[in-house]
Amino acid sequence: MRRKITHFGAFLGGFLFLLASVAGAELLERYSARDTLAPPADEQADARDCLEQLVWTPEDFQVRWKGVRRDALRTRLVFPSPVPSGDPINDRVIVDWYRPWRESDAEASGESESESRPAVLVVHEAGANMPVGRMFAQAFQAEGFHAFLIHLPYYGERRSGVSYNPAVGLRQAVADVRRARDAIAILPEIAADRIAVHGISLGGFVTATTAAIDPSFHSVFLLLAGGDLYDLLMRGEQDAARMRRQLERAGYQGERLRDLVWPVEPLRLAHRLDPARTWLYTARDDRVVPPENSRALARAAGLEGGHHRELVGDHYTAIVHFARVVREIAERLRAAEAACGAGCFEGRGADRGEDAAADRSASRCGGRG
Repeated sequence: MRRKITHFGAFLGGFLFLLASVAGAELLERYSARDTLAPPADEQADARDCLEQLVWTPEDFQVRWKGVRRDALRTRLVFPSPVPSGDPINDRVIVDWYRPWRESDAEASGESESESRPAVLVVHEAGANMPVGRMFAQAFQAEGFHAFLIHLPYYGERRSGVSYNPAVGLRQAVADVRRARDAIAILPEIAADRIAVHGISLGGFVTATTAAIDPSFHSVFLLLAGGDLYDLLMRGEQDAARMRRQLERAGYQGERLRDLVWPVEPLRLAHRLDPARTWLYTARDDRVVPPENSRALARAAGLEGGHHRELVGDHYTAIVHFARVVREIAERLRAAEAACGAGCFEGRGADRGEDAAADRSASRCGGRG
């Protein structure tokens, strides 16, 4: 009798799995997370004003965890935006989780599959299907990291046909990236004190502002980004010019355009970035994000030496450096992990509680700036 029950249970389990696969995505789990948003005080009045417009009251939130059909190493996280736009599809934040290729990497590193490992949150470019963001996520996955690709407001699976509201979308993007860090940190496979963030082009601007709110990300990597958004929109060509025309059609030009981008201007908070843990990659002949705008961000963030790399090429041809950038980011993450050990950054994130001991530990491994 017991054998029959066992066989029936196996059959039922297989049937349910098949049914979920046919449906597309299998709902695996739902769990609770909480915002750890905790911006340090700032002496600059303008920075304080900027923070007041960006932060929200921390709260508990639900995260759904789904498998993705035909991809055993990709999972999808779904959680509510902390800054809703009123569009239910857009307000459902989606983050694709690319699990590392454990078969080869775990053997090479000597780690077991049960050990928590570093993660990289990728914030994509201004492409509807996020092709460059996906490339980076898959490359970090191949390097042995947990990679997460967030869908920014009105991109990817968050497109609903409702007109984009830039007045809400810009602030929402910053908030969603910050909350994504907390949704990732609670996963048992993830080392919560070793979550890096990598922003590309549009995602680089969003990341520069988000990472400056509080020191929640272990490392910050910005690609083809800069500062002075209004100036960039007015002078930049190609993608920047296209975005300017879209905003003009929506009624944003002149002072109205300046007021629109001012709340998320990276230069207002760049001094809060830790220059020892921030790297900026830009292109020498970039006409979308002019070099003057990139250098302005580097100066404001105090990035010196190898922390600001000017690559040969423009906003599009710089893709030839893709493998090099991925390799350098991976090497820096591994070097930090090796130098600090598993507990070096414990206490850095607000979810683990910061104290004097954590500050001393962080300072031994590069400091907070």
